[in-house]
Amino acid sequence: MLVMTGTGTEVGKTITTAAIAALALGQGQRVAVLKPAQTGVVPGEAGDLDEVVRLAGKGVTTRELRRYPDPLSPEAAARRSGLPTLGPGEIAAAASALDADHDLTLVEGAGGLLVRFDADGSGLADVAWALGAPIVIVAQPGLGTLNATALTAEVATRRGLNVAGVVVGAWPAEPDLASVENLHDLPNAAGAPLLGVLPGGLGAADHDTFVERARAGLSPWFGGEFDPEAFTRGASVNK
Repeated sequence: MLVMTGTGTEVGKTITTAAIAALALGQGQRVAVLKPAQTGVVPGEAGDLDEVVRLAGKGVTTRELRRYPDPLSPEAAARRSGLPTLGPGEIAAAASALDADHDLTLVEGAGGLLVRFDADGSGLADVAWALGAPIVIVAQPGLGTLNATALTAEVATRRGLNVAGVVVGAWPAEPDLASVENLHDLPNAAGAPLLGVLPGGLGAADHDTFVERARAGLSPWFGGEFDPEAFTRGASVNK
């Protein structure tokens, strides 16, 4: 089981989740993706899990526990809509039930590690602790990412959580100097290895192209072929 968190919103967390799921499916694994809270999406509208299935393949099992129409934190969205909030116990129970029947379960959070699910301040960190599951941090490539990644990792380690590694969720076609240099520094900020760099715009790819680029962009730890040292050298040469 892996808990997927981001350093913020729009960093490529869903794309990274789908990429990991796609490689696991390609290895014949039974894969489940749990989205505890989907915000900013009305009933009947496609959400993050629909994107995961579209990209990774129909073989992935998906489950969503709550859906809130406002694009806010789950707690704020629940408060505005009058719908019930989520607690870490309910999320952990759902994840454990899925994991009992699957080889890999991915739990995709909403935004960052401390985004609130309920009025008690419970967040994805509490879910990861309850599950005893390692965290994958999905980060943006550019300026500011080192601080956000270091803060996420520090919170995780202070709470006794294991950070498995960091993945850059959307690498630009023309990276700036900060993005290239951050490849060297992200492992230090995370206190964990760089486990992948996925190209920006990957969500627009067809299934076969998506799987091919996921394999190239993710570490062998996920079943991919990504070599962080070779990628970093190549990016540096082009700068």
